[in-house]
Amino acid sequence: MGQITVEKNVGGIEGLCVITPAVHGDARGYFMETYNEREMKEAGFDIQFVQDNQSMSVKGVLRGLHFQINYPQCKLVRAVRGSVFDVAVDLREGSATYGKWYGVELSEENKKQFLIPEGFAHGFLVLSDEAEFCYKVNDFWHPNDEGGLAWNDPKIGIRWPDVTGGYRGIPSAEGYCMADGTPLTLSEKDQKWPGLEEK
Repeated sequence: MGQITVEKNVGGIEGLCVITPAVHGDARGYFMETYNEREMKEAGFDIQFVQDNQSMSVKGVLRGLHFQINYPQCKLVRAVRGSVFDVAVDLREGSATYGKWYGVELSEENKKQFLIPEGFAHGFLVLSDEAEFCYKVNDFWHPNDEGGLAWNDPKIGIRWPDVTGGYRGIPSAEGYCMADGTPLTLSEKDQKWPGLEEK
């Protein structure tokens, strides 16, 4: 027991949690449990995850902000290689923190995981040269059920680290870059999502 430390309601947003696993290391390397259902239940989470996903992205790639319309998913996300800035935005109707965001750096070094309940938009920015990103979800993918928000909507006001520039409207990435000059890269779809007030 005691293989995870849980910081609950991070950023003052109910349900958002940062989970740090216990890492057992020595000169040979390390071992850790990346997921333990019993530990999660003892921490107050009774979630049935049904699918694991993994992606690889290069520096400056920004994915999101995505949400599911009719089949919302709970996500447990982490970076297994490299580093990302991961963001969740509260979209739960009636929530006291509706529209509020929280971001956390997830990396192969800190090994933190971000638990995002149903009803949030989610996205991440790759900070390292490359990053491999893994996440568990508690529902399967449903075609034509994806919604999204503009990554740079001023009504949300996400402070993406090391991002500067920009001279076009929401949500184009044109003119934006990282502090070292790496241009921001978004999919065509992610450059067309509306702002919070138009979703």
